[in-house]
Amino acid sequence: MRRQDEHVHVALIRGINVGGHKAVAMSDLRDLLAGLGFVDARSVLQSGNLVFRCSARTDAGLERLLERETDKRLGLHADFLIRSAKEWSEVIARNPFRKEAERDPSHLVVMFLKAAPNANDVKAVQAAIAGPEIVRADGRHLYIVYPAGIGKSRLTNVLIEKKIGIRGTARNWNTVLKLAVLAGE
Repeated sequence: MRRQDEHVHVALIRGINVGGHKAVAMSDLRDLLAGLGFVDARSVLQSGNLVFRCSARTDAGLERLLERETDKRLGLHADFLIRSAKEWSEVIARNPFRKEAERDPSHLVVMFLKAAPNANDVKAVQAAIAGPEIVRADGRHLYIVYPAGIGKSRLTNVLIEKKIGIRGTARNWNTVLKLAVLAGE
C-alpha cells in the first residue's frame, strides 16, 4: 500500500557491470535500498537501473545518500543519477527525436547528467562529432542519435563528459521506456 508521503524515483548507477568492471548483483542493490527503508525496489537489466519509493523529495540528497551507503555497505564507489517519476515522464515527453524513437529506439540514447551543461559546452560536444550522430540538450539531459550504431561511434560518454565537465550515464530509449513503465506502476 502506497503512503501519501512516498514518491517514486528512478535511479541510474553509472558504470557498473560493464565489461566486468564494478560488478554488483542487482539483488544486492535492491536489498541495500530495502535496508535503507525504501519501498518496492525493482531493477531493470544488469546495468544499474532501479525504481523505488521513499518519502525523500530531493534527487541530489538521495544521490549522495545512495553513493555513500553503496560505498560503505557494498564497497562499490559509483555515481547515482536520480529522477522522480514526474521528471522521468518529462524526459520522454521532451524527446526531440520522435521519429528516431519509433523507427530505431536502440540507437537513441538519453544521457542523464548530474547538472545541466551550459550552451557553449553543448556546442563543443556537437563540434566534436566526427560521424552522423546528432546531440540535443534539454536541462540535465542530452538526447543523442547514433544512426550508424553506438559501438563504433567516436562520440563516447568519456568524450562527452570531458567536453561538458559533468558526469553522467546513458540509457537507450528502450530502457528509458521500460523504466517509465515500472515508475508508473
